[in-house]
Amino acid sequence: MWKAILRRLLLMIPQLLALSILVFFLAELMPGDALTGLIDPKISAEQIEAMREKLGLNKPVWERYINWMAGMLQGDFGRSFAHKQPTLSIIGERIWPTVWLSLLTTIITYAIALPLGILSGRYNGTFFERAVNFYNFFTYSIPIFVLALMFLWLFGYTLGWFPTRGTVASGLQPGTLDYLVSRIYHMLLPAITLGILSTTSTIQWLRSGIVDAKSDDYVRTARAKGVPERVIYNKHILRNALLPIAAFFGYVITGLFSGAMITEQIFTYQGMGQLFFSSVVGRDYSVMMTLVLFYGFMTLLGGLLSDIIMVFVDPRVRLD
Repeated sequence: MWKAILRRLLLMIPQLLALSILVFFLAELMPGDALTGLIDPKISAEQIEAMREKLGLNKPVWERYINWMAGMLQGDFGRSFAHKQPTLSIIGERIWPTVWLSLLTTIITYAIALPLGILSGRYNGTFFERAVNFYNFFTYSIPIFVLALMFLWLFGYTLGWFPTRGTVASGLQPGTLDYLVSRIYHMLLPAITLGILSTTSTIQWLRSGIVDAKSDDYVRTARAKGVPERVIYNKHILRNALLPIAAFFGYVITGLFSGAMITEQIFTYQGMGQLFFSSVVGRDYSVMMTLVLFYGFMTLLGGLLSDIIMVFVDPRVRLD
């Protein structure tokens, strides 16, 4: 298995290289450049050209790509035009808020999805299943920005239960209990928003797996032998129904990093999603391209994690 994992990791190199070429040249097709909108209108055209020459923006696109790749291979991912800091320093400041938001979202997702999926599959055909199907229809059809704005208006501005912006209250000292509580408090509403919309597929997979498993031969045989219904569900049906959930678990975790982009922007949550959005709008190419490569790597890693999880939960699967 370790050889297969190593082979998959090595295959990520040409995939990420192809992604870097694609995102670099797509960025070149965007109107303007990193200086657009940041220059005083009173500056003359000659001074603007001198600034572009100094920053290397007038070089051919292939030369700039080679220089960017050469620097990246040496650990230099460029410097942010907007923040006036090294790219990795900015991402390093923003990655942990997104990591904690993603973990909390994952906990909320499965805390809601697992009970609803299990119960709707076990009691299919009842009013409870119809209610869960309506919930699934709602969470599947509503856009994330609509639900985020609804929650922000209702629970933030109207009821005042949650903060409406930021990641932590101002004036708190990092490392203190008040600081930690404030961080969690600011995460709750964005995490609940993401968590609710992330439950749809998990509920549907689990419900469908349980409904299908109830009619399988091994379940009928167990009932004929007098095995208690509780044992049948917990030991046989549920274990097999959880296989699709385990198969996509890696994608769910890594997908939350990119899925939080819109939510972070609406709640002004200072994570990687908000940073990526601002880098695209501000044409901060070094930050934007580094984040795209990071998201691409996380997607590939999610596929590998899902395959590894399946090897452990299903003996029939081999990582080849």
